[in-house]
Amino acid sequence: MSGVSSRLPVFPWDKLEPYKKTAAAHPDGIVDLSVGTPVDPVPELVRRALVEAADSPGYPTVWGPQALRDAITGWCERRLGARGLAHTNVLPVVGSKELVAWLPTQLGLGPGDRVAYPRLAYPTYEVGARLAGATPVVYDDPTELDPDGLRLLWLNSPSNPTGKVLAKDELTRIVAWAREHGVPVFSDECYLELGWEADPVSVLHADVCGGSYEGIVAVHSLSKRSNLAGYRAAFVVGDAAVLGELLQIRKHGGMMAPAPVQAATVAALGDDTHVREQRGRYAERRAALRTALVAHGFRLEHSEAGLYLWATRDEPCWDTVGYLADLGVLVAPGDFYGTAGERFVRVAFTATDERVAAAVKRLG
Repeated sequence: MSGVSSRLPVFPWDKLEPYKKTAAAHPDGIVDLSVGTPVDPVPELVRRALVEAADSPGYPTVWGPQALRDAITGWCERRLGARGLAHTNVLPVVGSKELVAWLPTQLGLGPGDRVAYPRLAYPTYEVGARLAGATPVVYDDPTELDPDGLRLLWLNSPSNPTGKVLAKDELTRIVAWAREHGVPVFSDECYLELGWEADPVSVLHADVCGGSYEGIVAVHSLSKRSNLAGYRAAFVVGDAAVLGELLQIRKHGGMMAPAPVQAATVAALGDDTHVREQRGRYAERRAALRTALVAHGFRLEHSEAGLYLWATRDEPCWDTVGYLADLGVLVAPGDFYGTAGERFVRVAFTATDERVAAAVKRLG
């Protein structure tokens, strides 16, 4: 039997294990800044909503209850500047990574079809293309791509790993080009609430899409903004025809979020206070690590949004990973995100205050 996994690249994080062991041997323990996983508590109102919905013996639905769809449309209109959203424009999903990995398959893509994503990008865009048997292609400017056979265009702003933000006029230009050529756009905006030196704009903003969602879908997650990575709570918003098709497929596949998680999502989207508080925590950690890295001789590029600093010592990334591991600090090598990152490392500032302080001390 031919394994589907043979189509996929090596799982990148396995390559980091030896460096993790080196960092863990530090007398004061490891400071793990490699994965952007939340470490702060789940907001109390979200936990309360989860517990109150715990007695859920029946099957949940893929589309979720009306309260969930109302919460998503309300948040998008309030926070993203989207106008006139209907329930047909939204679809809850079981974490955004699952959506990214299986989207090309669910869109019916296969051999001969092309999936495009940024030259430096989250590895799962490529994985999704390969799972479907489609051809992955990278770009610097998507409007320079050959649109022939291009069946899915991924945007990612703010970018993981670089933190780069696409300006409103840039998004508007790309959406117009994609519509002209009939190329569906999926915009991964999971870090949109975490702008530091830029104010990220959604592809759903009326100034970008002209008040029409034809051909565009935005992907959002509660993992980062609400510390809900463990809940697998995410949703997509945009073209009703595309989402209607995905809804039917996902019904057949049983791809529904648990009912208590759906209730927790409603609570999280209805409250902005916990988001501001979490932003404050990240802002302090970011400032401390940024100052320490620059003082230590690192150069930072982009990093204007998101949960990472894109840093270089102008040497091969694995040399930098090894150097920092000897200090007990684990970071992600830039080549995880494409060959263009081979002289950078991605430094997450999602560790606890105590661990960030330990990293700052070691870099000092």
